[in-house]
Amino acid sequence: MDSEAASKAVLISNSEAWQDLKNHVTEINNTHLRDLLSDEERLKSFIIEHDGVVVDFSRQRATKETLTKLFSLAKEAKLKEKIDKLFAGDHINATENRSVLHVALRAPRDVVITSEGKNVVPDVWNVLDKIKVFSNKIREGSLVGATGKPLTDVVAIGIGGSFLGPLFVHTALKTEPKASELAKGRKLHFLANVDPIDVVRALDGLKQETTLVVVVSKTFTTAETMLNARTLRTWITAALGQGAVSKHMVAVSTNLKLVKDFGINPENAFTFWDWVGGRYSVCSAVGVLPLSIQYGFDTVNRFLQGAWSVDEHFRTTPFDKNLPVLLGLLSVWNVTFLGFPARAILPYCQALEKLAPHIQQVSMESNGKGVSIEGVQLPYETGEIDFGEPGTNGQHSFYQLIHQGRVIPCDFIGVIESQQPIYLKGEVVSNHDELMSNFFAQADALAYGKTSDELRAEGVPEKLIPHKARYVGFLVKFSIVF
Repeated sequence: MDSEAASKAVLISNSEAWQDLKNHVTEINNTHLRDLLSDEERLKSFIIEHDGVVVDFSRQRATKETLTKLFSLAKEAKLKEKIDKLFAGDHINATENRSVLHVALRAPRDVVITSEGKNVVPDVWNVLDKIKVFSNKIREGSLVGATGKPLTDVVAIGIGGSFLGPLFVHTALKTEPKASELAKGRKLHFLANVDPIDVVRALDGLKQETTLVVVVSKTFTTAETMLNARTLRTWITAALGQGAVSKHMVAVSTNLKLVKDFGINPENAFTFWDWVGGRYSVCSAVGVLPLSIQYGFDTVNRFLQGAWSVDEHFRTTPFDKNLPVLLGLLSVWNVTFLGFPARAILPYCQALEKLAPHIQQVSMESNGKGVSIEGVQLPYETGEIDFGEPGTNGQHSFYQLIHQGRVIPCDFIGVIESQQPIYLKGEVVSNHDELMSNFFAQADALAYGKTSDELRAEGVPEKLIPHKARYVGFLVKFSIVF
């Protein structure tokens, strides 16, 4: 963008809606969260549900008036128009002049989503159908390795979004009873880091004759990925010969020439498109191929259907009931207006242990800019610093800082039913109930805090009161039904 155009760019921070929110901060800073939590009408209106996901954001430092002002900011930013442009295939990726259509990756067959005037959904389903056939052959044992043995181990080579998204879904499915049963006798491994230690770990216990390698690189030129691919190609050929490459390596790529030159059968290349951003690619062949081989295509298709449910909710639901919009606006409120740059992602479910690293990329890479879309330097902070750990592990790690050191907005994520429930005879509660007791207790402890007067009433010695007093924090809480 040239300097003349930049000087004419209108920043949203110059808008009346923005200034209205800045002025509102003082009022909120003078309002105690305990008082907000005593308002029954507010509590009820700050709980929203969609498709089994319940979000309670009543512990946010926000009022109904705050939300009204945030909705005005969204209108000023033309958020609804931008959502419509995303789904219409407009080139909202201005720097690369591309559509941003990861939503098309999970669209039902009969949906029309266009890019460059062409409905891309049939192309998506051509790849999904190809993955279904291929993964079924691997799982049934009709497609075998060079020595005729079934391919029971998969190593997926990729980095960034080609690794973090698929790893998150794999970790979440691993202990789900139906998925676990479907994965019996199979193992899925990931190789991302160019550090040779990662190679050793990924190959630990594997045999070349029963291993299939999935190389994920759109251009087939990503430096780290291709070095790891050559390393595993050498590992395979050293044991099975050069001809084994086409039997033991497949690709997720658009560059069929380089795929063929590498030794991979182009028929075993699964494409995706330049309108798929890497951090959103788990719903493309990047994630669907290795996950379908591990758990079966039907299992992965249920994941795609869940993603589409949220896509449609995001596209069609008014903002006051729209979960992605509400959570996004509250993040803007916390980071840019209240001045809290970090967010703790706290899943009280070990199956979601890789959620925080996945969200780190999805959020921090997407919002990791200090300029506007026109290239103008922004006079305010953008994006969140995301980090997290499953509860209750995090409670014994960094919660101390959240309780007493800094105010950090938190996303508490809980599940109603455990994937692997345990009930011990003689115990008052189940293991999962104990976990969820911590979930609710920590949420309330952060929201309500602990005052000096309360500590004195509890008989705490005066010299210990400064060490035991807790700040009033705030959080977003999810309950997810599996």
